Amino acid sequence: MKKPLLILIAGPYRSGTGGDPAAIARNLETLEAAAAPLHRLGHVPMIGEWVALPTLRGLDETEAAQTDVMYETAARLLQHCDAVLRLPGASAGADNDVAIARERGLPVYHRVEEIPAA
Repeated sequence: MKKPLLILIAGPYRSGTGGDPAAIARNLETLEAAAAPLHRLGHVPMIGEWVALPTLRGLDETEAAQTDVMYETAARLLQHCDAVLRLPGASAGADNDVAIARERGLPVYHRVEEIPAA
């Protein structure tokens, strides 16, 4: 068995929602739907919002206004990730994740079926 990969699942979260909480929740569900298939392949799925949302809740308004916690968290996570799974849909954040991954020489997958099992 090969070493399990830590794979960042990147796709729309706030994009295209107009700030509608229900639409944002549906986007998170879409991201999370990719987690179990990655687990089945022997890998560790990661979604930036899983880390960023609790962090954002812990910041006061001034701190939160000074940085984009979502983008910054994803950039920090990518220092530890082995690959990115880019899900369909327009998303500046996910596009940024892909750009960072490519700069670091990490594989970027567009379908779970492309990812080799651990």
